Amino acid sequence: MTNSLKPSGLQLYQVVLYNRAIHPEFFPLKSRQVKKMNDYELESWLMNGSHLLRFEHKGLCASELVADHSHELPQTGIVNAFLCTGEHEFDHAFKRDHANYMTAVQTETLSDHAYVSACDEYLQFAKVNSAQIHEWRDHGGKCLSVVDVQPHKDQVHIQAYHLIAQTGMFLRSQTIFELAM
Repeated sequence: MTNSLKPSGLQLYQVVLYNRAIHPEFFPLKSRQVKKMNDYELESWLMNGSHLLRFEHKGLCASELVADHSHELPQTGIVNAFLCTGEHEFDHAFKRDHANYMTAVQTETLSDHAYVSACDEYLQFAKVNSAQIHEWRDHGGKCLSVVDVQPHKDQVHIQAYHLIAQTGMFLRSQTIFELAM
């Protein structure tokens, strides 16, 4: 894996917020997890280098998809979408449903050594925290996707990490779904 030969994957990834559930037949799921807390439920899916979060509270169903947009993504119910290049923050109030969504996304292309170190570090982090893990290989080597969910009484915090060997891409996202009391 050499940096000069790595195609940039940063411009291919996007965050899409939906005001509805997304159905699994659109994606090749590798891992699924459901967390229930008080009045809400969070379901997380991992795919190769991407994730989907589905948050439900009473009448609200919102989904966050972080994925490569080179294939067809569902268009119905999109609240907002943006590319994952550099650093982005976005928030949205679901006023009728008394809930808020906040996310921060960072992407970077790592050197070979930094990539290998990051893979090892985040795999260890995931194991220690009993996070959701999916490992696979691409043409560049070992890849890793991690979703770490921290449920609280009136909000849920989710950290996701995607490391793609072929491009040396490291994508981090921090998302909060919060009940507005």
